[in-house]
Amino acid sequence: MATARLNGELITDWDSFHSQCASVFGFPDFYGNNMNAWVDCLSYLRDDDGMSKFVLKENEALTIEVQHSDKLRAAAPDIIEELQFCVAMINDRCEDYEEAATLKLALL
Repeated sequence: MATARLNGELITDWDSFHSQCASVFGFPDFYGNNMNAWVDCLSYLRDDDGMSKFVLKENEALTIEVQHSDKLRAAAPDIIEELQFCVAMINDRCEDYEEAATLKLALL
């Protein structure tokens, strides 16, 4: 199973969140550093479109582990909420196309 690990201790604001995501997920240089771009990059993980370093098989999911999520929640609770919302939105999109969910979120 593919896993992307974000370090909640290092995420204190939106800039640090997007910087860490760009590195961990392997987003392209033109990544827009906003949640619309984040959703765009992670919406087609089975398409090998170069938007992420992860390419999933048909029923595979990418687990996003947020380590030290308690520290992130204390520093920037809106980031956790938006992350949960966007993961659910991407998975809902998969369901609309009768595909298995592509993302799992683990707050550790």
